[in-house]
Amino acid sequence: MLSHNNPQRQTQQNATGLLDLPFLLLVVLLTLGGLLMMFSASYARAKWDTDNPAYYFVRQAGFAAAGIIIMLIVGRLNYFIWYRIALLILGGSVFLLFLVPIAGVEVNGAKRWFQLGPIQFQPSEIAKLGMVLAFASMMAVWQDKMETFHYGVLPYAVIMAVIAGLLYLERHLSATLIILLIGAMMMLIGGTQKKWLILGLLIGVAFLYLYVNTKGYAGDRIAAWKDPWSDPLDNGYQAIQSRYAIGSGGFLGLGLGRSRQKYLYLPEEHNDYIFAIVCEELGFVGAVGILLLFALLILRGYWIAIHARDRFSTLAAAGLTTKLALQVFFNVGVVSGLLPPTGISLPFFSYGGTALLLQLFEMGIILSISRWCVNNDSLGGKKA
Repeated sequence: MLSHNNPQRQTQQNATGLLDLPFLLLVVLLTLGGLLMMFSASYARAKWDTDNPAYYFVRQAGFAAAGIIIMLIVGRLNYFIWYRIALLILGGSVFLLFLVPIAGVEVNGAKRWFQLGPIQFQPSEIAKLGMVLAFASMMAVWQDKMETFHYGVLPYAVIMAVIAGLLYLERHLSATLIILLIGAMMMLIGGTQKKWLILGLLIGVAFLYLYVNTKGYAGDRIAAWKDPWSDPLDNGYQAIQSRYAIGSGGFLGLGLGRSRQKYLYLPEEHNDYIFAIVCEELGFVGAVGILLLFALLILRGYWIAIHARDRFSTLAAAGLTTKLALQVFFNVGVVSGLLPPTGISLPFFSYGGTALLLQLFEMGIILSISRWCVNNDSLGGKKA
């Protein structure tokens, strides 16, 4: 699997011109399903906000169409380009994170976004992508030195500490957790000694404890998560309404478009809490079906990573797949009450055009790896 370390040599020898069909179909299916559910979930909110019930759907559909085109284009590109500019992407994203406290816009009490005309985006999402690609490129170069502290721990720890520190200023705990978990996973795959990862875990737990106890809003969220009915009209309100939505869906759901909680009872019903509307309208069966599609996509992403023929493509595909898996896990965990509120959206489903564009862009990178680095026979010849 990792018999070659030079991605450029691999791209010259193994380009197939074909994309992995199962992975592509799963992405498209989730994107279309997400659009359908986003339209249903946002109908009442859009009518209230803009007097146009299709307003959010039309915007999201435009971004989805553009994103699928971008995904197909990126999937056809030589993936070696990301190997070459990985550090540039990371550096640019860190620079944007520095600018957020200065020039960012505040939404719901947190300054995490940049506003460019009608478009909002979070630099933290670009930082996640930049970190995955940068770690993969560095580990490809330093493969034989990963067991040393100088090459296997220090550079990655510094990068994660800088990003985590900047996100701390943004009050963005969820992005911080995902950054640290993705980084730890890539270091584990890359060959970092486990003793350093255990030490990092202890430091991460200490950081989390410090964060919760110094950022008052985080402590309030933890308290509301433990007992939302202790503050049912403020911090616990969203969790309670989410549970009402999930519970009322039952086994088969109320039917597509027939949610009651979306009529301005559940905040963020078309964004972070859209999975609650999925449960209400499609029931246990529909929710499990969607989670199964995500599981198949994640497994296929790891399958592509395992069968990639150079170290960079293996680590990049595994890192991007892990990022997707963590976002799904955290979002569903929050909506169902398993985890405290984190502010993480559900990939392909939650409203947010630039986020959807970036997600499809990342899926394009994995498709590019499947085209250039994976033997047709290793994936059963299922290509598009």
